[in-house]
Amino acid sequence: MMKIVVLDAYTLNPGDLSWQGIAQFGDLTCYDRTEPEQVLSRAKDAEILFTNKTIIDKNTLTLLPKLRYIGVLATGTNVVNLHAAINQGVVVTNVPAYGPDAVAQMVFAHILHHTQRIALHHEAVVDGLWSDCDDFCFTLSPLQSLKDKTIGLMGYGTIGQRVANIALAFGMKVMVNTRSLLTDLPAGIEWSELEPLISTVDILSLHCPLTETTDKIINSRALKQMRTSAILINTARGGLIDEAALKQALADGEIAAAGVDVLSTEPPEKTNPLLSAKNISISPHNSWATLEARRNLLNIASRNLECFLSGVHEARDKFNNQVN
Repeated sequence: MMKIVVLDAYTLNPGDLSWQGIAQFGDLTCYDRTEPEQVLSRAKDAEILFTNKTIIDKNTLTLLPKLRYIGVLATGTNVVNLHAAINQGVVVTNVPAYGPDAVAQMVFAHILHHTQRIALHHEAVVDGLWSDCDDFCFTLSPLQSLKDKTIGLMGYGTIGQRVANIALAFGMKVMVNTRSLLTDLPAGIEWSELEPLISTVDILSLHCPLTETTDKIINSRALKQMRTSAILINTARGGLIDEAALKQALADGEIAAAGVDVLSTEPPEKTNPLLSAKNISISPHNSWATLEARRNLLNIASRNLECFLSGVHEARDKFNNQVN
């Protein structure tokens, strides 16, 4: 029976999903986590290998002669040496666009955290401030309506479009920036050059890939251009932000707040400047990880494998997400 190995199963499936969609195709072994020195011993007899963040480099691939297929349980494929896989005839697939609604939802979770201040007021209520209040209600800081506010989106892919739709439902104005001019946009959404967008919007949300051009694109210069009342949101890639510059901008009041789901290094070093920044909310790169999004990811990964085993990978117009 064909041997199938999942090297780091826990993040995708901590026990609330079924692996049966993949297990039906062979002898499946799932490891919650795999250290670099364990990869070869665990993958040596595998024909089918799944990885999320465990690295499969060139040297590892040369020592896995039985391997035919690598399924990346994520969108990004930088964990696999694609050129080495091509040279060995190993097909690599990924899972794109499995949870754009989940990420868009997290964008607004961070936005509402800062505009509604629920956590701040919850703690105050538990501490007895409401019980001791002379009035029927109280606020510790001004609350903000999203209606008529402007949100700027750097990037307008699937997730950016979902965020735009939610923003429009709140009655917000939407500005987007992409590498090329967009002219055929829905009502309520307009394209903008980057600098006017950064300096104009009430909320700036990042949805672009991390490249040489976008590395630390939100730096001290960009932060100084933003409105002092603005909120910065990043659910894309941690490297888009100069983290030391953001901490300083928050401390100096150059912007009002930030909400991030990603950091430059994950898990972060305890010395990461944003861990001690003021007016920031940080979620542990789990915007993608709703039950529904994870189930969809696993279903697509199973379908990718089914397509490969049935020969569909030879037809690129079919649903199989081959990346190499």
